[in-house]
Amino acid sequence: MSVLTPSRPTAENAFGTGAAATHRPARGGRRGGLLLAAPFALLLTATVLIPVGYAIYLSLFTDRLTGLGFSGPEQVFVWLDNYGNVLTDGAFLDGVGHVALFSLIHIPLMLGGALVLALLLDSAVARLRGLWTLAVFLPYAVPGVIAGLIWAYLYSPTIGPLTDLLPFDPLGSDGALASIANMATWQWCGYNMIIFLTALRSVPREILEAARVDGAGPVRTALRIKVPVIRPTLFVALIFTVIGSLQLFTEPLVLHNFTGSVTTNWSPSLYVYDSAFINNEYGRAAAASIILALVSALLSALVMRLSTRRSAR
Repeated sequence: MSVLTPSRPTAENAFGTGAAATHRPARGGRRGGLLLAAPFALLLTATVLIPVGYAIYLSLFTDRLTGLGFSGPEQVFVWLDNYGNVLTDGAFLDGVGHVALFSLIHIPLMLGGALVLALLLDSAVARLRGLWTLAVFLPYAVPGVIAGLIWAYLYSPTIGPLTDLLPFDPLGSDGALASIANMATWQWCGYNMIIFLTALRSVPREILEAARVDGAGPVRTALRIKVPVIRPTLFVALIFTVIGSLQLFTEPLVLHNFTGSVTTNWSPSLYVYDSAFINNEYGRAAAASIILALVSALLSALVMRLSTRRSAR
């Protein structure tokens, strides 16, 4: 009588089967990841890469009249001449200076005010939180052009009430910068306050209770516990605020119609708009936009580097 014993799989078959089993899910997972990333890649290509590439292409050309000019302007390859013309143009450099001063005023006031308001609304002594949150956030819901018109009429020396209250002319050459910074701060303070308030709601309440038991007051708790916990959110808001400040456009465009102190080249974005759609110098406008994008990327990378160093400490 013979007994049939089941044959044991050899080591080669066992490992081979296992390797095949492990490789199949890996390939399938890779394909699934590519399929999931495909919509984002297509959207990024269509909305970012292609427009940026076309702007770089335009920045290398300019329109010039040839001969007697009866045939119209022709597109001429000028290599990097447009970039040199922009970087040596006094109007563009003045716009960069205006935006730099605007950022020095706007960024600390707006982010600092938004943080203080968020800490006050998150504190236990705040009353009617929902009403105050809505009231502070409401200016962000107003379209930028409408908000600019509202402030322009408030700044008006004939019908506006602010001229008699302020020690300077808000539409004059000395007050235009402060007026634009005030308009931008008024509109964006509530938006960033909502971001900070949402981050503060995620702070563990156990830590706050422990600080309260140890005798820490509201101010010390806010400065030593809440602010360090939401520091990554603060740096993200700082990055977006820096990028938005460099792209300043709506406020000076609206005030330009009310005062001669704000020129058509008051900011780099207005310089691009004026070059492209007023003077039809598309190569110069494309070069200025590329320079502005590079400066924004460099400043964002610098802020990210500082954020990483502070977080590592």
